[in-house]
Amino acid sequence: MSPTVAVGYTERMQAQSPASFVNRQRELDALASWWERPGGQLALVWGRRRVGKTALLRRFADGRRSLFHVSATRAPAAELELLSRRAAALGSLPRRDLDTRPFSSWDDAFDVLAALAAQEPLLVVLDEFPELVQAVPELPSILRAFWEEARGATQLRMVLCGSAVRVMQAMIEVRAPLYGRFDLVLPVHPFQPHEAALLLADLSPPQRAAVWGIVGGIPLYLSWWDQNGTMTENLTELFGSPGARLLTEGQLVLDTEGDTGELGRRILYAVATGRTKHNEVADAVGADPTRTLDRLIDLRLIERLVPVTEDPRRTRRRVYRIGDNFLAFWLGIIDRYRTDIELGLGRSIIPALLPRLEDHMGPRWEEAFRAHLRRITQDGALGPDVVAVGSYWQDNRGELDAVVLSGSGRVATTVGEAKWARRVDGRRLRFELESKLPLLPRISETVGLAVCARERIDGPQHPLNFTAADLFG
Repeated sequence: MSPTVAVGYTERMQAQSPASFVNRQRELDALASWWERPGGQLALVWGRRRVGKTALLRRFADGRRSLFHVSATRAPAAELELLSRRAAALGSLPRRDLDTRPFSSWDDAFDVLAALAAQEPLLVVLDEFPELVQAVPELPSILRAFWEEARGATQLRMVLCGSAVRVMQAMIEVRAPLYGRFDLVLPVHPFQPHEAALLLADLSPPQRAAVWGIVGGIPLYLSWWDQNGTMTENLTELFGSPGARLLTEGQLVLDTEGDTGELGRRILYAVATGRTKHNEVADAVGADPTRTLDRLIDLRLIERLVPVTEDPRRTRRRVYRIGDNFLAFWLGIIDRYRTDIELGLGRSIIPALLPRLEDHMGPRWEEAFRAHLRRITQDGALGPDVVAVGSYWQDNRGELDAVVLSGSGRVATTVGEAKWARRVDGRRLRFELESKLPLLPRISETVGLAVCARERIDGPQHPLNFTAADLFG
């Protein structure tokens, strides 16, 4: 990218308004229902960094009496002093001036917050809660003791929010101090394809698909994409210059997500470079990867795939793949050139990488297709009693990108093929699908044949023809 183009990109990005809040209606509805319950209410909201937890909670707080406190690894006394100042802004209490007598302990803080919510509800969000616990390990036990005594006498609505996913998940385990105390446990995940499309309204559906395939469903990453810029301009700006936002972000994800350590990093690199079976991963990392793989799967950084017709608890036919689109792109395409990009070669490297996007997009497009089939089952578009949508394969015999199973017998009622091609021959693809039907153990007599292409499907119009306009429209 020339200096002139780079300046144009920056000017356009500065001119764009901040990304609008979109999606998250399910999460907002869950929070609204939680808010309306009587008495004190405790909630746990967790999700990966950058996924939009704080934006969700601030949106929910609009029009509600609220207090936000974001931990920043301060000393415990400094955290309490800052929380005191924010609480003081909510109104005065009899016999207590928080400006002159700030909170002296977390017991004190919780008692005062409960008093502030004695007459009307008060939303208190303790964001990055794991950092508070790191500084005050006994904090969950303090909160438990307070909550058991006060929840019936206050209208306090307290949310514990955090990005350290394993720490947050551990808080709802049986031996945790707060086990059984949460009235709402709300995970916040990256956007699905149709949700990500709402942040890319100025792009065509095929362009939205490509952006989602590169940066995934993280709202912040999507907001960084300049919708008036070309693919080359965006990739150069976001990945192809020293210190570029998404060039450094990949390393940050590896360093911070899930606390899986060096073994987790090696596993991610192994899977990204084609070691997709358990024994291949074990050989690549020189250790048993089972527990760390499970944690990476919980984080949705890795996916464990089994043929949709088989029981995942029993089958040994399983493979692994990078489940996060951004990380797959960063590990699989960008990382090997990272040093050279930091040395200033990004403007020549990025154009050379563009042809590799086709191979990268294949698995992402297939997953977007499956996600769309799952979504339309909610309206009955694929018939009644759908119980699973997934991929299917038999080693050395063939595979199906999508299989829809219905009923207690898990009969295949729809099968599908997705091609990351601008246009495909619908008749040919359906003929290929019919030839693969004998691979499946149980097939409906009226099995549907679905095909998916980026822009156009040639041949007769068919209700199970899908393009990016359907998936990302």
